[in-house]
Amino acid sequence: MTAQQRDVRAKQAANAPKNPTAWIIAVSCFVLIGGALFLYSRVSWQQALLYVLGAFGGFVLYQAHFGFTSAWRKFILYRQGEGIRAQMVMMAVASALFLPLLIKGSIFGHSVAGNVHEVGIAVMIGAFIFGIGMQLGDGCASGTLYHIGGGDTNGVVTLIGFIAGSVIATTHFDVWMRMPHVDPISLIASFGAWGGFLLQLVLLAVVYYVVTVMEKRRHGKLLTTPLEHRHGWKTIYKGPWSLLVGALLLALMNVLVLMFKGSPWGITSAFALWGAKFVQLFGVDPTAWAYWQDEAKRQALANPLYYDTTTVMDISLMFGALLAAALAGRYAKPVQWKRPTRMTIGALIGGLMMGYGARLAFGCNIGAYFSGIASFSVHGWIWFVFAFLGSLIGVKLRPYCAYKN
Repeated sequence: MTAQQRDVRAKQAANAPKNPTAWIIAVSCFVLIGGALFLYSRVSWQQALLYVLGAFGGFVLYQAHFGFTSAWRKFILYRQGEGIRAQMVMMAVASALFLPLLIKGSIFGHSVAGNVHEVGIAVMIGAFIFGIGMQLGDGCASGTLYHIGGGDTNGVVTLIGFIAGSVIATTHFDVWMRMPHVDPISLIASFGAWGGFLLQLVLLAVVYYVVTVMEKRRHGKLLTTPLEHRHGWKTIYKGPWSLLVGALLLALMNVLVLMFKGSPWGITSAFALWGAKFVQLFGVDPTAWAYWQDEAKRQALANPLYYDTTTVMDISLMFGALLAAALAGRYAKPVQWKRPTRMTIGALIGGLMMGYGARLAFGCNIGAYFSGIASFSVHGWIWFVFAFLGSLIGVKLRPYCAYKN
């Protein structure tokens, strides 16, 4: 090889795009380990453990590609119900694990309570708005966070809208709370432990059955997403995992959150808190708004963010997904920063709608749907129905936002 050829190759090597995977893995591990140690020393070991559980959730969501938005969209457009069936399995397992804890009402010396909320006009409208928004934003609450970790820049725009929508809803939260509603209804409280559990299983089985019948009617068989297990045993950390594995692990994660936090997994209350702290920088006083009149919420607003469990779990979820994406080789290719303007606008509007709707409906696809149903709350089932109806409209609007369904 001549000197000139060596110079050419050296220049090519210098100009070749660098693979940042190793650095991303290192940074992710540093943030996750360092964050856990920080929370252990400054807050509590429970806060550190919940931080780790949030990262675990992000890792599972990414490796199993466990989406709520995409699962509903695939069924609406193509009658492919694999994702919804996985959600029903997740709910059933979580319900079985939640039941003894909810009956006892305490563990490890602290109280335990499910996400059981009132049912009314606000919940229905909020869930409906959220359902439209999740399709326009191309991701729900958990999806938005794990998409960001997975290198989807569209998720950043959606999150900005999510936070803004949450703040807007809190400014007149009391108006919606005065709308007609009934007190919280728990299947356990209404039908007893075993009666409520059996009714829950029947409802989950009905959804599972209807989805299955409609899929077979369209395709003549059940469709499954093929997994390319090219990594052998390394699939454990490189993925991809099946939806069923994701469902079981997420159910386990949620019961651990219930055990150590005292309440189930939630995501979007942190967005309202982040937005409130942001507007405080400009001299705005959120404590004058009805949403922040609750003592616990006012205390969260006064404390540093690392005291808020939902915040630390949301942050670790993104880094857990970031670690999973790096291990799966996602960052071997450059991140696409350029997005169609219509997609960016759609993501922002979708985020606004989800942020607004989540506050009205007492949660998102995690806090209201997953954790609500697992807590045997009728509110969770009502959320499911109206959010799905909203998704029917959202799916029709996606092409206008440059999405390819």
